[in-house]
Amino acid sequence: METLREQMTFLLEQGIYDSAELLGGFLISAASANGDLSPSTRAETMILVADALYGKKEYKRALNLYRQAILQCRATPKQTTASGCRSSAQAGSRAQSGSLLHASSINENEVKYKIGLCHLAVNDTRAALSEMEGIPQKVRTLKTNLTLAKLYRITGYDRAATSAFRECLRQCPYVLEAYIALAELGVAAKELVSFIPQGQSKIIRASAEPFEAVRWLQRLAEGHCSVYSHNYRDGLEHFSYLGQRFPNNLHVLLETAKAELAIGKCEEALHNFQKARQVDQYNVAAADEYAMVLRTRASVAELNRLVHDMLNIDSTRPEVWVASAVYWETREEKLQALTYVEKAIRADEQHRSAYLMKGNLSLSLNRSEAAVIAFRKAHSLRTDLRSYQGLVRAYLAIPKHKEALCVAREAMKAMPYSAPALTLVGDVYVQNLDGREKGRKFYESAMRQDPGYLVAVLSLADLHCAENRTDEAIALLQRYLKTMPEDSLHVKLAQIFAASCKLRESLSHYQDALSMNPLNEAAKKGLERLEKQMKGIDPDALDEEEDNEGEDADAEEGEFL
Repeated sequence: METLREQMTFLLEQGIYDSAELLGGFLISAASANGDLSPSTRAETMILVADALYGKKEYKRALNLYRQAILQCRATPKQTTASGCRSSAQAGSRAQSGSLLHASSINENEVKYKIGLCHLAVNDTRAALSEMEGIPQKVRTLKTNLTLAKLYRITGYDRAATSAFRECLRQCPYVLEAYIALAELGVAAKELVSFIPQGQSKIIRASAEPFEAVRWLQRLAEGHCSVYSHNYRDGLEHFSYLGQRFPNNLHVLLETAKAELAIGKCEEALHNFQKARQVDQYNVAAADEYAMVLRTRASVAELNRLVHDMLNIDSTRPEVWVASAVYWETREEKLQALTYVEKAIRADEQHRSAYLMKGNLSLSLNRSEAAVIAFRKAHSLRTDLRSYQGLVRAYLAIPKHKEALCVAREAMKAMPYSAPALTLVGDVYVQNLDGREKGRKFYESAMRQDPGYLVAVLSLADLHCAENRTDEAIALLQRYLKTMPEDSLHVKLAQIFAASCKLRESLSHYQDALSMNPLNEAAKKGLERLEKQMKGIDPDALDEEEDNEGEDADAEEGEFL
Protein backbone atom coordinates (compact mmCIF):
# COMPACT_ATOMS: atom_id res chain seq x y z
CA MET A 1 0.00 0.00 0.00
CA GLU A 2 2.75 2.44 0.95
CA THR A 3 4.57 1.68 -2.30
CA LEU A 4 1.41 2.34 -4.33
CA ARG A 5 0.86 5.67 -2.56
CA GLU A 6 4.43 6.71 -3.28
CA GLN A 7 4.02 5.79 -6.94
CA MET A 8 0.75 7.66 -7.14
CA THR A 9 2.36 10.74 -5.61
CA PHE A 10 5.09 10.49 -8.23
CA LEU A 11 2.50 10.29 -11.04
CA LEU A 12 0.72 13.37 -9.69
CA GLU A 13 3.98 15.30 -9.54
CA GLN A 14 4.58 14.37 -13.18
CA GLY A 15 1.04 15.44 -14.16
CA ILE A 16 0.09 11.93 -15.34
CA TYR A 17 -3.45 12.21 -14.00
CA ASP A 18 -5.16 9.35 -15.86
CA SER A 19 -2.75 6.74 -14.54
CA ALA A 20 -2.81 8.36 -11.10
CA GLU A 21 -6.61 8.09 -10.99
CA LEU A 22 -6.56 4.44 -12.11
CA LEU A 23 -3.93 3.59 -9.53
CA GLY A 24 -5.91 5.52 -6.91
CA GLY A 25 -8.98 3.44 -7.67
CA PHE A 26 -7.08 0.30 -6.71
CA LEU A 27 -5.79 2.01 -3.58
CA ILE A 28 -9.32 2.94 -2.50
CA SER A 29 -10.54 -0.61 -3.13
CA ALA A 30 -7.65 -2.03 -1.12
CA ALA A 31 -8.32 0.43 1.70
CA SER A 32 -12.00 -0.58 1.79
CA ALA A 33 -11.03 -4.26 2.06
CA ASN A 34 -8.54 -3.61 4.86
CA GLY A 35 -10.43 -2.86 8.05
CA ASP A 36 -7.22 -2.26 10.01
CA LEU A 37 -6.30 0.94 8.14
CA SER A 38 -6.65 4.16 10.11
CA PRO A 39 -9.14 6.82 8.93
CA SER A 40 -6.25 9.19 8.27
CA THR A 41 -4.68 6.69 5.86
CA ARG A 42 -8.02 6.33 4.04
CA ALA A 43 -8.33 10.12 3.98
CA GLU A 44 -4.95 10.57 2.35
CA THR A 45 -5.79 8.01 -0.32
CA MET A 46 -9.01 9.89 -1.13
CA ILE A 47 -7.09 13.18 -1.31
CA LEU A 48 -4.57 11.71 -3.74
CA VAL A 49 -7.35 10.41 -6.00
CA ALA A 50 -9.15 13.76 -5.73
CA ASP A 51 -5.93 15.52 -6.79
CA ALA A 52 -5.84 13.31 -9.88
CA LEU A 53 -9.49 14.10 -10.67
CA TYR A 54 -8.82 17.80 -10.25
CA GLY A 55 -5.94 17.48 -12.67
CA LYS A 56 -8.34 15.82 -15.13
CA LYS A 57 -10.80 18.73 -14.62
CA GLU A 58 -13.42 16.42 -13.13
CA TYR A 59 -14.13 18.95 -10.44
CA LYS A 60 -17.36 17.60 -8.97
CA ARG A 61 -15.91 14.13 -8.51
CA ALA A 62 -12.83 15.68 -6.89
CA LEU A 63 -15.04 17.80 -4.65
CA ASN A 64 -16.92 14.73 -3.43
CA LEU A 65 -13.70 12.89 -2.52
CA TYR A 66 -12.15 15.90 -0.77
CA ARG A 67 -15.27 16.17 1.41
CA GLN A 68 -15.15 12.44 2.20
CA ALA A 69 -11.48 12.81 3.13
CA ILE A 70 -12.27 15.56 5.64
CA LEU A 71 -15.01 13.40 7.19
CA GLN A 72 -12.54 10.53 7.46
CA CYS A 73 -9.95 12.84 9.00
CA ARG A 74 -12.42 14.10 11.58
CA ALA A 75 -13.43 10.53 12.37
CA THR A 76 -9.87 9.73 13.46
CA PRO A 77 -9.75 8.78 17.17
CA LYS A 78 -8.48 11.51 19.50
CA GLN A 79 -5.26 9.69 20.25
CA THR A 80 -4.53 9.60 16.51
CA THR A 81 -5.49 13.21 15.86
CA ALA A 82 -2.25 14.57 17.26
CA SER A 83 -0.24 12.55 14.77
CA GLY A 84 -2.81 11.76 12.06
CA CYS A 85 -4.59 15.04 11.38
CA ARG A 86 -2.09 17.60 12.60
CA SER A 87 -3.11 21.07 13.56
CA SER A 88 -2.89 23.79 10.91
CA ALA A 89 0.04 25.40 12.67
CA GLN A 90 2.06 22.16 12.58
CA ALA A 91 1.19 21.50 8.96
CA GLY A 92 1.75 25.08 7.81
CA SER A 93 4.92 24.27 5.93
CA ARG A 94 3.17 21.44 4.10
CA ALA A 95 0.27 23.78 3.27
CA GLN A 96 2.74 26.20 1.69
CA SER A 97 4.06 23.44 -0.58
CA GLY A 98 0.57 22.20 -1.39
CA SER A 99 1.48 18.55 -0.85
CA LEU A 100 -0.24 15.92 1.29
CA LEU A 101 2.31 13.15 1.23
CA HIS A 102 2.14 11.11 4.41
CA ALA A 103 -0.80 9.63 6.22
CA SER A 104 0.51 11.26 9.36
CA SER A 105 0.48 14.79 7.98
CA ILE A 106 -2.92 15.60 6.49
CA ASN A 107 -3.67 19.33 6.60
CA GLU A 108 -7.41 19.96 6.74
CA ASN A 109 -7.01 23.63 5.77
CA GLU A 110 -5.16 22.63 2.61
CA VAL A 111 -8.04 20.30 1.73
CA LYS A 112 -10.52 23.11 2.34
CA TYR A 113 -8.52 25.27 -0.04
CA LYS A 114 -8.74 22.56 -2.70
CA ILE A 115 -12.49 22.22 -2.12
CA GLY A 116 -12.76 25.96 -2.68
CA LEU A 117 -10.85 25.63 -5.96
CA CYS A 118 -13.27 22.92 -7.10
CA HIS A 119 -16.25 25.18 -6.37
CA LEU A 120 -14.53 28.00 -8.23
CA ALA A 121 -13.84 25.76 -11.23
CA VAL A 122 -17.58 25.04 -11.60
CA ASN A 123 -18.44 28.76 -11.13
CA ASP A 124 -19.96 28.31 -7.68
CA THR A 125 -18.20 31.37 -6.27
CA ARG A 126 -20.36 31.69 -3.16
CA ALA A 127 -19.60 28.13 -2.08
CA ALA A 128 -15.90 28.67 -2.87
CA LEU A 129 -15.87 31.81 -0.74
CA SER A 130 -17.62 30.06 2.14
CA GLU A 131 -15.08 27.23 2.08
CA MET A 132 -12.07 29.56 1.95
CA GLU A 133 -13.42 31.71 4.78
CA GLY A 134 -13.54 28.56 6.89
CA ILE A 135 -9.74 28.56 6.97
CA PRO A 136 -8.57 30.46 10.09
CA GLN A 137 -6.91 33.80 9.30
CA LYS A 138 -3.73 32.99 11.21
CA VAL A 139 -2.91 30.01 8.98
CA ARG A 140 -3.99 31.37 5.61
CA THR A 141 -1.19 30.99 3.12
CA LEU A 142 -0.34 33.51 0.41
CA LYS A 143 -2.23 31.54 -2.24
CA THR A 144 -5.26 31.27 0.08
CA ASN A 145 -5.33 35.03 0.69
CA LEU A 146 -4.89 35.77 -3.01
CA THR A 147 -7.72 33.42 -3.99
CA LEU A 148 -9.92 34.88 -1.24
CA ALA A 149 -9.21 38.41 -2.48
CA LYS A 150 -10.25 37.48 -6.01
CA LEU A 151 -13.41 35.78 -4.74
CA TYR A 152 -14.33 38.85 -2.70
CA ARG A 153 -13.94 40.98 -5.83
CA ILE A 154 -16.09 38.67 -7.94
CA THR A 155 -18.85 38.66 -5.33
CA GLY A 156 -18.71 42.42 -4.81
CA TYR A 157 -17.16 42.57 -1.33
CA ASP A 158 -14.63 45.26 -2.20
CA ARG A 159 -13.70 46.14 1.38
CA ALA A 160 -12.91 42.53 2.22
CA ALA A 161 -11.03 42.18 -1.09
CA THR A 162 -8.92 45.21 -0.22
CA SER A 163 -7.98 43.71 3.16
CA ALA A 164 -7.10 40.36 1.57
CA PHE A 165 -4.91 41.96 -1.11
CA ARG A 166 -3.16 44.01 1.58
CA GLU A 167 -2.45 40.81 3.48
CA CYS A 168 -0.96 39.31 0.33
CA LEU A 169 1.50 42.21 0.09
CA ARG A 170 2.40 41.86 3.76
CA GLN A 171 3.27 38.23 3.10
CA CYS A 172 5.13 38.97 -0.14
CA PRO A 173 5.68 42.52 -1.48
CA TYR A 174 6.20 41.21 -5.02
CA VAL A 175 2.65 39.98 -5.68
CA LEU A 176 2.27 42.42 -8.57
CA GLU A 177 -1.37 41.59 -9.27
CA ALA A 178 -2.20 42.74 -5.74
CA TYR A 179 -0.80 46.22 -6.47
CA ILE A 180 -2.87 46.39 -9.66
CA ALA A 181 -6.04 45.18 -7.95
CA LEU A 182 -5.63 47.59 -5.01
CA ALA A 183 -5.09 50.48 -7.44
CA GLU A 184 -8.34 49.57 -9.17
CA LEU A 185 -10.07 49.38 -5.78
CA GLY A 186 -9.07 52.99 -5.13
CA VAL A 187 -6.19 52.53 -2.68
CA ALA A 188 -3.86 55.54 -2.79
CA ALA A 189 -0.43 55.21 -4.37
CA LYS A 190 1.19 56.33 -1.11
CA GLU A 191 -0.18 53.30 0.72
CA LEU A 192 0.83 50.90 -2.06
CA VAL A 193 4.38 52.25 -2.01
CA SER A 194 4.52 51.58 1.74
CA PHE A 195 4.43 47.82 1.01
CA ILE A 196 7.53 48.02 -1.18
CA PRO A 197 10.75 47.01 0.64
CA GLN A 198 12.72 50.27 0.59
CA GLY A 199 16.18 48.88 1.19
CA GLN A 200 15.30 46.30 3.86
CA SER A 201 16.42 43.26 1.94
CA LYS A 202 20.05 42.17 1.83
CA ILE A 203 20.10 42.37 -1.95
CA ILE A 204 18.82 45.93 -1.96
CA ARG A 205 21.19 47.02 0.84
CA ALA A 206 24.11 45.68 -1.16
CA SER A 207 23.15 47.81 -4.13
CA ALA A 208 24.95 51.09 -4.76
CA GLU A 209 21.56 52.72 -5.35
CA PRO A 210 19.10 50.97 -3.02
CA PHE A 211 16.15 53.21 -3.95
CA GLU A 212 16.62 52.61 -7.67
CA ALA A 213 16.53 48.87 -7.07
CA VAL A 214 12.80 49.08 -6.31
CA ARG A 215 12.01 52.31 -8.15
CA TRP A 216 10.47 50.36 -10.99
CA LEU A 217 8.00 48.69 -8.63
CA GLN A 218 6.98 52.06 -7.22
CA ARG A 219 6.45 53.43 -10.74
CA LEU A 220 4.36 50.38 -11.63
CA ALA A 221 2.09 50.92 -8.61
CA GLU A 222 1.85 54.66 -9.24
CA GLY A 223 1.15 54.10 -12.93
CA HIS A 224 -1.81 51.86 -12.24
CA CYS A 225 -3.11 54.22 -9.53
CA SER A 226 -2.98 57.09 -12.04
CA VAL A 227 -4.85 55.12 -14.68
CA TYR A 228 -7.57 53.90 -12.32
CA SER A 229 -8.06 57.45 -11.01
CA HIS A 230 -8.52 58.55 -14.66
CA ASN A 231 -5.23 60.50 -14.71
CA TYR A 232 -4.11 58.81 -17.90
CA ARG A 233 -1.35 61.26 -18.79
CA ASP A 234 0.47 60.69 -15.50
CA GLY A 235 -0.07 56.97 -16.00
CA LEU A 236 1.56 57.18 -19.42
CA GLU A 237 4.53 59.00 -17.89
CA HIS A 238 5.04 56.14 -15.40
CA PHE A 239 4.65 53.46 -18.08
CA SER A 240 7.06 55.37 -20.34
CA TYR A 241 9.69 55.15 -17.58
CA LEU A 242 9.05 51.42 -17.24
CA GLY A 243 9.18 50.97 -21.01
CA GLN A 244 12.64 52.54 -21.11
CA ARG A 245 13.93 50.43 -18.25
CA PHE A 246 12.28 47.21 -19.44
CA PRO A 247 12.16 47.33 -23.26
CA ASN A 248 9.58 45.09 -24.95
CA ASN A 249 7.89 44.19 -21.66
CA LEU A 250 4.47 42.80 -22.63
CA HIS A 251 2.58 44.15 -19.60
CA VAL A 252 4.01 47.66 -20.01
CA LEU A 253 3.24 47.72 -23.74
CA LEU A 254 -0.38 46.66 -23.19
CA GLU A 255 -0.96 49.09 -20.31
CA THR A 256 0.58 51.91 -22.32
CA ALA A 257 -1.66 51.10 -25.29
CA LYS A 258 -4.80 50.99 -23.12
CA ALA A 259 -3.96 54.34 -21.49
CA GLU A 260 -3.34 55.89 -24.92
CA LEU A 261 -6.64 54.51 -26.16
CA ALA A 262 -8.41 56.04 -23.14
CA ILE A 263 -7.30 59.56 -24.13
CA GLY A 264 -7.97 59.09 -27.83
CA LYS A 265 -4.43 58.48 -29.05
CA CYS A 266 -5.50 55.68 -31.36
CA GLU A 267 -2.45 55.67 -33.63
CA GLU A 268 -0.06 55.46 -30.67
CA ALA A 269 -2.22 52.75 -29.07
CA LEU A 270 -2.26 50.80 -32.33
CA HIS A 271 1.54 50.96 -32.52
CA ASN A 272 1.95 49.57 -29.00
CA PHE A 273 -0.65 46.82 -29.52
CA GLN A 274 1.18 45.77 -32.69
CA LYS A 275 4.49 45.85 -30.84
CA ALA A 276 3.00 43.68 -28.09
CA ARG A 277 1.94 41.11 -30.69
CA GLN A 278 5.48 41.07 -32.06
CA VAL A 279 6.82 40.43 -28.56
CA ASP A 280 4.37 37.57 -27.94
CA GLN A 281 2.14 36.52 -30.82
CA TYR A 282 0.32 33.97 -28.65
CA ASN A 283 -0.80 36.47 -26.03
CA VAL A 284 -4.60 36.85 -25.81
CA ALA A 285 -4.82 39.51 -23.09
CA ALA A 286 -6.25 42.82 -24.40
CA ALA A 287 -6.94 41.29 -27.84
CA ASP A 288 -10.42 42.81 -27.62
CA GLU A 289 -8.97 46.29 -26.99
CA TYR A 290 -6.63 45.81 -29.94
CA ALA A 291 -9.60 44.82 -32.10
CA MET A 292 -11.44 48.00 -31.11
CA VAL A 293 -8.49 50.09 -32.28
CA LEU A 294 -8.42 48.22 -35.57
CA ARG A 295 -12.14 48.97 -35.97
CA THR A 296 -11.37 52.71 -35.94
CA ARG A 297 -9.18 52.08 -38.99
CA ALA A 298 -11.95 50.02 -40.64
CA SER A 299 -9.32 47.36 -41.30
CA VAL A 300 -11.58 44.35 -41.87
CA ALA A 301 -8.84 42.12 -43.28
CA GLU A 302 -6.50 42.83 -40.36
CA LEU A 303 -9.34 42.23 -37.89
CA ASN A 304 -10.12 38.95 -39.59
CA ARG A 305 -6.50 37.80 -39.22
CA LEU A 306 -6.40 38.82 -35.55
CA VAL A 307 -9.61 36.96 -34.68
CA HIS A 308 -8.54 33.89 -36.66
CA ASP A 309 -5.24 33.78 -34.75
CA MET A 310 -6.89 34.32 -31.37
CA LEU A 311 -9.46 31.56 -31.95
CA ASN A 312 -6.66 29.14 -32.76
CA ILE A 313 -4.79 30.11 -29.59
CA ASP A 314 -7.60 29.95 -27.00
CA SER A 315 -11.27 29.97 -27.89
CA THR A 316 -12.34 29.90 -24.24
CA ARG A 317 -11.19 33.45 -23.46
CA PRO A 318 -13.76 36.30 -23.44
CA GLU A 319 -11.29 38.63 -25.21
CA VAL A 320 -11.44 36.37 -28.26
CA TRP A 321 -15.24 36.49 -28.46
CA VAL A 322 -15.33 40.27 -28.01
CA ALA A 323 -12.76 40.61 -30.80
CA SER A 324 -15.00 38.38 -32.94
CA ALA A 325 -17.95 40.65 -32.17
CA VAL A 326 -15.91 43.69 -33.23
CA TYR A 327 -15.14 41.95 -36.53
CA TRP A 328 -18.79 41.24 -37.28
CA GLU A 329 -19.82 44.74 -36.26
CA THR A 330 -17.29 46.13 -38.74
CA ARG A 331 -18.97 43.92 -41.35
CA GLU A 332 -22.32 45.52 -40.40
CA GLU A 333 -23.55 42.14 -39.07
CA LYS A 334 -24.70 43.54 -35.74
CA LEU A 335 -26.99 40.70 -34.67
CA GLN A 336 -24.20 38.23 -35.40
CA ALA A 337 -21.84 40.43 -33.37
CA LEU A 338 -24.29 40.39 -30.47
CA THR A 339 -24.24 36.57 -30.34
CA TYR A 340 -20.46 36.66 -29.93
CA VAL A 341 -20.73 39.23 -27.15
CA GLU A 342 -23.06 36.87 -25.30
CA LYS A 343 -20.46 34.12 -25.70
CA ALA A 344 -17.88 36.42 -24.12
CA ILE A 345 -20.17 37.10 -21.16
CA ARG A 346 -20.82 33.39 -20.68
CA ALA A 347 -17.06 32.82 -20.69
CA ASP A 348 -16.52 35.50 -18.03
CA GLU A 349 -19.37 37.43 -16.42
CA GLN A 350 -16.87 39.97 -15.08
CA HIS A 351 -15.35 40.91 -18.45
CA ARG A 352 -16.02 44.63 -18.76
CA SER A 353 -15.32 45.19 -22.45
CA ALA A 354 -17.99 42.60 -23.32
CA TYR A 355 -20.63 44.80 -21.67
CA LEU A 356 -19.25 47.92 -23.35
CA MET A 357 -19.51 46.15 -26.68
CA LYS A 358 -23.03 44.92 -25.88
CA GLY A 359 -24.08 48.45 -24.99
CA ASN A 360 -22.74 49.89 -28.23
CA LEU A 361 -24.37 47.17 -30.30
CA SER A 362 -27.67 47.59 -28.49
CA LEU A 363 -27.59 51.33 -29.22
CA SER A 364 -26.92 50.72 -32.90
CA LEU A 365 -29.91 48.32 -32.95
CA ASN A 366 -32.14 50.95 -31.28
CA ARG A 367 -32.34 48.96 -28.05
CA SER A 368 -31.67 51.87 -25.75
CA GLU A 369 -32.94 50.29 -22.53
CA ALA A 370 -30.79 47.19 -23.09
CA ALA A 371 -27.84 49.50 -23.77
CA VAL A 372 -28.37 51.26 -20.42
CA ILE A 373 -28.31 47.90 -18.60
CA ALA A 374 -25.12 46.82 -20.38
CA PHE A 375 -23.32 50.11 -19.76
CA ARG A 376 -24.40 50.11 -16.12
CA LYS A 377 -22.86 46.66 -15.69
CA ALA A 378 -19.63 47.81 -17.33
CA HIS A 379 -19.67 50.88 -15.09
CA SER A 380 -20.11 48.77 -11.96
CA LEU A 381 -17.11 46.63 -12.91
CA ARG A 382 -14.90 49.64 -13.52
CA THR A 383 -15.62 53.30 -14.11
CA ASP A 384 -13.87 54.85 -17.07
CA LEU A 385 -14.60 57.29 -19.85
CA ARG A 386 -16.14 54.69 -22.16
CA SER A 387 -18.71 53.54 -19.62
CA TYR A 388 -19.64 57.17 -18.90
CA GLN A 389 -19.91 57.97 -22.61
CA GLY A 390 -21.99 54.87 -23.26
CA LEU A 391 -24.43 55.64 -20.45
CA VAL A 392 -24.84 59.23 -21.65
CA ARG A 393 -25.53 58.15 -25.22
CA ALA A 394 -27.98 55.49 -24.07
CA TYR A 395 -29.92 57.88 -21.82
CA LEU A 396 -30.06 60.50 -24.59
CA ALA A 397 -31.39 57.89 -27.00
CA ILE A 398 -34.34 56.98 -24.70
CA PRO A 399 -34.45 60.08 -24.11
CA LYS A 400 -33.72 60.77 -20.44
CA HIS A 401 -31.85 64.06 -20.39
CA LYS A 402 -31.74 64.45 -16.62
CA GLU A 403 -30.14 61.04 -16.16
CA ALA A 404 -27.71 61.73 -19.01
CA LEU A 405 -26.68 65.04 -17.44
CA CYS A 406 -26.26 63.40 -14.04
CA VAL A 407 -23.89 60.77 -15.50
CA ALA A 408 -21.95 63.39 -17.49
CA ARG A 409 -21.47 65.53 -14.40
CA GLU A 410 -20.37 62.45 -12.47
CA ALA A 411 -17.74 61.85 -15.15
CA MET A 412 -16.58 65.46 -14.88
CA LYS A 413 -16.31 65.11 -11.11
CA ALA A 414 -14.33 61.87 -11.42
CA MET A 415 -12.07 63.38 -14.11
CA PRO A 416 -11.94 67.10 -13.28
CA TYR A 417 -9.16 67.92 -15.75
CA SER A 418 -10.38 65.71 -18.56
CA ALA A 419 -11.27 67.27 -21.91
CA PRO A 420 -13.39 64.21 -22.87
CA ALA A 421 -15.44 64.56 -19.66
CA LEU A 422 -16.04 68.27 -20.31
CA THR A 423 -17.05 67.45 -23.87
CA LEU A 424 -19.47 64.84 -22.57
CA VAL A 425 -21.30 67.45 -20.47
CA GLY A 426 -21.42 69.70 -23.53
CA ASP A 427 -22.94 66.86 -25.59
CA VAL A 428 -25.85 66.62 -23.15
CA TYR A 429 -26.52 70.36 -23.07
CA VAL A 430 -26.59 70.80 -26.85
CA GLN A 431 -29.42 68.30 -27.13
CA ASN A 432 -31.79 71.04 -26.00
CA LEU A 433 -32.09 74.41 -27.71
CA ASP A 434 -31.98 76.16 -24.35
CA GLY A 435 -28.72 74.45 -23.43
CA ARG A 436 -26.69 75.15 -26.53
CA GLU A 437 -24.90 78.15 -25.06
CA LYS A 438 -23.83 76.09 -22.04
CA GLY A 439 -22.77 73.30 -24.37
CA ARG A 440 -20.59 75.72 -26.34
CA LYS A 441 -18.86 76.84 -23.15
CA PHE A 442 -18.07 73.26 -22.16
CA TYR A 443 -16.66 72.52 -25.65
CA GLU A 444 -14.48 75.62 -25.48
CA SER A 445 -13.35 74.69 -21.97
CA ALA A 446 -12.41 71.21 -23.21
CA MET A 447 -10.40 72.74 -26.06
CA ARG A 448 -8.53 74.97 -23.61
CA GLN A 449 -7.89 72.02 -21.33
CA ASP A 450 -6.51 69.91 -24.18
CA PRO A 451 -5.99 71.67 -27.52
CA GLY A 452 -5.24 68.31 -29.10
CA TYR A 453 -8.62 66.76 -28.24
CA LEU A 454 -10.26 66.90 -31.66
CA VAL A 455 -13.61 65.46 -30.52
CA ALA A 456 -14.36 68.77 -28.80
CA VAL A 457 -13.34 70.68 -31.94
CA LEU A 458 -15.58 68.56 -34.16
CA SER A 459 -18.47 68.83 -31.70
CA LEU A 460 -18.18 72.61 -31.63
CA ALA A 461 -18.09 72.68 -35.44
CA ASP A 462 -21.29 70.61 -35.51
CA LEU A 463 -22.90 73.05 -33.08
CA HIS A 464 -21.93 76.00 -35.29
CA CYS A 465 -23.56 74.26 -38.26
CA ALA A 466 -26.72 73.45 -36.28
CA GLU A 467 -27.02 77.16 -35.49
CA ASN A 468 -26.45 78.13 -39.16
CA ARG A 469 -23.00 79.55 -38.44
CA THR A 470 -21.30 77.62 -41.21
CA ASP A 471 -18.55 80.20 -41.74
CA GLU A 472 -17.52 79.95 -38.07
CA ALA A 473 -17.40 76.16 -38.32
CA ILE A 474 -15.19 76.33 -41.42
CA ALA A 475 -12.89 78.93 -39.84
CA LEU A 476 -12.54 76.82 -36.68
CA LEU A 477 -11.61 73.67 -38.60
CA GLN A 478 -9.20 75.48 -40.92
CA ARG A 479 -7.47 77.08 -37.93
CA TYR A 480 -6.88 73.68 -36.36
CA LEU A 481 -5.73 72.16 -39.65
CA LYS A 482 -2.79 74.57 -39.72
CA THR A 483 -1.30 73.01 -36.58
CA MET A 484 -2.99 69.59 -36.58
CA PRO A 485 -3.37 68.16 -40.09
CA GLU A 486 -5.71 65.28 -39.22
CA ASP A 487 -7.90 63.30 -41.60
CA SER A 488 -10.95 63.71 -39.32
CA LEU A 489 -10.75 67.51 -39.68
CA HIS A 490 -10.59 67.19 -43.48
CA VAL A 491 -13.64 64.90 -43.46
CA LYS A 492 -15.68 67.32 -41.34
CA LEU A 493 -14.74 70.23 -43.61
CA ALA A 494 -15.63 68.17 -46.68
CA GLN A 495 -19.05 67.36 -45.20
CA ILE A 496 -19.74 71.02 -44.41
CA PHE A 497 -18.67 72.14 -47.89
CA ALA A 498 -20.83 69.42 -49.48
CA ALA A 499 -23.87 70.55 -47.46
CA SER A 500 -23.18 74.12 -48.62
CA CYS A 501 -23.01 72.92 -52.27
CA LYS A 502 -19.32 73.84 -52.50
CA LEU A 503 -18.52 70.56 -54.20
CA ARG A 504 -14.99 71.30 -55.44
CA GLU A 505 -13.81 72.34 -51.96
CA SER A 506 -15.50 69.25 -50.54
CA LEU A 507 -13.77 67.00 -53.09
CA SER A 508 -10.37 68.48 -52.21
CA HIS A 509 -10.78 67.79 -48.50
CA TYR A 510 -12.06 64.24 -49.02
CA GLN A 511 -9.01 63.53 -51.17
CA ASP A 512 -6.70 65.04 -48.53
CA ALA A 513 -8.32 62.86 -45.85
CA LEU A 514 -7.86 59.69 -47.89
CA SER A 515 -4.26 60.56 -48.73
CA MET A 516 -3.60 60.72 -44.97
CA ASN A 517 -5.63 57.64 -44.12
CA PRO A 518 -6.74 55.42 -47.04
CA LEU A 519 -8.85 53.37 -44.58
CA ASN A 520 -10.98 56.31 -43.42
CA GLU A 521 -14.46 54.88 -43.93
CA ALA A 522 -16.25 58.22 -43.46
CA ALA A 523 -14.08 59.77 -46.18
CA LYS A 524 -14.73 56.89 -48.59
CA LYS A 525 -18.49 56.98 -48.08
CA GLY A 526 -18.56 60.77 -48.26
CA LEU A 527 -16.59 60.74 -51.50
CA GLU A 528 -19.03 58.25 -53.02
CA ARG A 529 -21.95 60.52 -52.14
CA LEU A 530 -20.11 63.56 -53.44
CA GLU A 531 -19.38 61.89 -56.81
CA LYS A 532 -23.09 61.16 -57.19
CA GLN A 533 -23.90 64.77 -56.34
CA MET A 534 -21.41 66.02 -58.93
CA LYS A 535 -23.09 63.77 -61.52
CA GLY A 536 -26.51 65.14 -60.61
CA ILE A 537 -27.61 61.86 -58.98
CA ASP A 538 -29.51 61.82 -55.70
CA PRO A 539 -26.97 60.26 -53.27
CA ASP A 540 -29.80 58.97 -51.06
CA ALA A 541 -31.45 56.97 -53.87
CA LEU A 542 -31.23 53.22 -53.37
CA ASP A 543 -28.74 51.43 -55.56
CA GLU A 544 -29.89 48.04 -56.83
CA GLU A 545 -26.38 46.71 -56.65
CA GLU A 546 -25.79 47.97 -53.11
CA ASP A 547 -26.74 44.72 -51.38
CA ASN A 548 -24.20 42.76 -53.42
CA GLU A 549 -21.39 45.24 -52.76
CA GLY A 550 -18.25 43.77 -51.37
CA GLU A 551 -19.13 40.09 -51.86
CA ASP A 552 -16.04 39.44 -53.96
CA ALA A 553 -13.86 41.01 -51.30
CA ASP A 554 -15.50 38.82 -48.63
CA ALA A 555 -14.69 35.68 -50.57
CA GLU A 556 -11.04 36.68 -50.73
CA GLU A 557 -10.79 37.39 -47.01
CA GLY A 558 -11.14 33.79 -45.91
CA GLU A 559 -13.48 34.41 -42.99
CA PHE A 560 -12.70 32.69 -39.72
CA LEU A 561 -16.21 31.25 -39.52
